[in-house]
Amino acid sequence: MGRGRQKAKQTKVARQLKYYSPETDYKSLERELGHPGSPYRPPEPERPDEEDDGYDGWASGSSR
Repeated sequence: MGRGRQKAKQTKVARQLKYYSPETDYKSLERELGHPGSPYRPPEPERPDEEDDGYDGWASGSSR
């Protein structure tokens, strides 16, 4: 296949994908995700432990 025909085919496929919008089955999606009937809540951000801040600095007693 020549480059022109190949590019035309890729353009056609890209256009089909861009404008294709299937009906969304939200009930099936809820079952698949395992959250039947519950509204979406974003996960809470992770908080670092207050006791372990990753800095040993002066508390380790090391000297230069």
